[in-house]
Amino acid sequence: MRKWKIITEGAPAAIGPYSQAIRAGDLIFVSGQLPIDPDTGGMISETGRATRRIFANIEAVLLAGDSSMSDIVKLTVYLTDLGDFEEVNGVFNEFFTSEPPARETVQVAGLPKGSRLEISAVAVARGEGRQ
Repeated sequence: MRKWKIITEGAPAAIGPYSQAIRAGDLIFVSGQLPIDPDTGGMISETGRATRRIFANIEAVLLAGDSSMSDIVKLTVYLTDLGDFEEVNGVFNEFFTSEPPARETVQVAGLPKGSRLEISAVAVARGEGRQ
């Protein structure tokens, strides 16, 4: 199976030795996204706005890989406080109105750059991709 990395300026650059996403066959594996605005580099802290920013980052990566938010099949949500769970769910309901993807949410002790929230995704790619 062929695989290659997906890179876009529409989402924050990786902050470590990893790719924004990898396409392997017909699947795209999006690395965990933080609520960082790619234009300013600023971190968004308010949970609802942070979740929306993360989804905008995920969408930019997916579009660069010939996919979209509607093609997501699996999400993993990392929270430093499960008390934010309901607010995150409220934003999920804005983005996934029918056939929401599979998902798990876990509470973690800490996240990079002091973020309270990180989300990774797996999506199906639409086209043939890079030759």
